[in-house]
Amino acid sequence: MTDSDGSAGSDGTRGPDAFGDGAAVEALLREAGADAAGALWRLTGTERQLDANVVRLRPGATVAAHVEPDLDVLVLGLAGRGTLHCAGAEHALEPGALRLLPRGAERAVAAGAEGVAYLTVHRRRPGLTVRPRP
Repeated sequence: MTDSDGSAGSDGTRGPDAFGDGAAVEALLREAGADAAGALWRLTGTERQLDANVVRLRPGATVAAHVEPDLDVLVLGLAGRGTLHCAGAEHALEPGALRLLPRGAERAVAAGAEGVAYLTVHRRRPGLTVRPRP
């Protein structure tokens, strides 16, 4: 991750300063390497209200169907091609495609033949807390 100064973190991913313009997304994907998959970038810091991730799936990879019961998620296609399944409908996931995944809706992602990269944004989850039994 990068901190606010733009330096790279120990996990090798880049932080928010990497997105000054559209070319930065291409650089992020290129610098990660062709075989890198998973979360390549995420927001850091404790004072933020949002979580965001750049995710890349290798060709033919999938994110299995699941339901997010608490959070709406905004998805923006960045590179490659894939299919976003949400609430029983299929949507193209390609550069510039923007889709809201409402909380409670089942969703899944399938990468196409060239793989797919996308940005997810949602409200930050509060940290876990230990509470006494009721």
